[in-house]
Amino acid sequence: MPRDTLSITDNRTGKTYEVPITHDTIRATDLRQIKVNPADFGMVSYDPAFNNTASCISRVTYIDGDAGILRYRGYPIEELAEKSTYLETAYLLLHGELPTEAQLKDWTYHVTHHTFIHESIKKFLDGFHYDAHPMGMLISTIAALSTFYDDAKDIFNAESRKKQTFRLIGKMPTLAAFTYRHNLGMPFVYPDNDLSYPGNFLNMLFKTSESKYRPNPVLERALDVLFILHADHEQNCSANTIRGVGSSHVDPYSATAAAIAALYGPLHGGANEEVVHMLNEIGSVAKVPDFIKRVKAGETRLMGFGHRVYKNYDPRARIIKKIAYDVFDLMGKSPLLEIALECERIALEDDYFVKRKLYPNVDFYTGLIYQSMGFPMTMFPVLFAIPRTSGWIAQWEEMLLDSEQKIARPRQIYLGHDTRSYIPMEART
Repeated sequence: MPRDTLSITDNRTGKTYEVPITHDTIRATDLRQIKVNPADFGMVSYDPAFNNTASCISRVTYIDGDAGILRYRGYPIEELAEKSTYLETAYLLLHGELPTEAQLKDWTYHVTHHTFIHESIKKFLDGFHYDAHPMGMLISTIAALSTFYDDAKDIFNAESRKKQTFRLIGKMPTLAAFTYRHNLGMPFVYPDNDLSYPGNFLNMLFKTSESKYRPNPVLERALDVLFILHADHEQNCSANTIRGVGSSHVDPYSATAAAIAALYGPLHGGANEEVVHMLNEIGSVAKVPDFIKRVKAGETRLMGFGHRVYKNYDPRARIIKKIAYDVFDLMGKSPLLEIALECERIALEDDYFVKRKLYPNVDFYTGLIYQSMGFPMTMFPVLFAIPRTSGWIAQWEEMLLDSEQKIARPRQIYLGHDTRSYIPMEART
């Protein structure tokens, strides 16, 4: 008769152990009972980079990489991108359900009225060199917010967590825009609470001498959809970071700064920048076939293709491709677009890429969109951090309220020296 257990036989001792299976998973601590002698620590699993280890139980985001599925709280990303707004999607991620009209109005009001930052933060930003990387400035200023809001340390107070959530989601686009203006040597533009979330961001980025900035609706909607698509992505590097750092019970600003630092890396938030670099390197459509040959020979990589999770077409990439054309029709087609389309065409038809399940991912077109909108490449990861804030906070709060979670403390396999005696300097060779 079938049982929800796994039988493990230790061939060193001949002993068999029966381990419970729950949700198609065994608990790593159940391996501890497997020992050669009672003095042993017990068996541990070795899994670099968590390739096959679940570190938490989550109800926020679901991904089926083989089928190309992404859902927030059960809702397909395609439906949210078509019908929702970023602030509504952020509410969904944080509260588990779509808001009623009254709830959305209240949520939007509180986020909108937490967009302003303390004047001293502007002095802090002014201390950075004119060409400081925006992500470095963003990490620093978000971490600095913990010194402005002492109540943020009260992490097990639900009302305090709610207030910090309003602050983080509200102030993130303000700080992002200020880093952009600082790089340009332009005066900071204060938030305009009459505008939408993405519209206000565009205002703080691009307003010059006009008395009232009116965001272009095409760019406003494109940014809103891009924010929805980037709001969360399950247990990725930065989500794992905010959970790990947050497990020490630090305030949410410090934990979020750590997540932004994880996003800073070129293998995470900087991937779309790498796509633009690649397209610039290729130079023209005529040179694409030769570049693809070099990729197949292992001499270089096709950036923006393939994903750690997706072994099918990234569902976000299909949505972004349409958004790209909306933006290009308004702002003008990027000269790199034809190169990108040719790379995509060849890769989708070539057995080398098809057999390896290398399909376009979310980063393949986002860099071209941001470039067309006028953003320098240094801003690309910052544009990623703004919407991901809601996902990070949802992951952080879920970890915090999970009774099984403790401070993160992985095991290691030690292969260094055994006990050695100290050698005096004159005796060393």
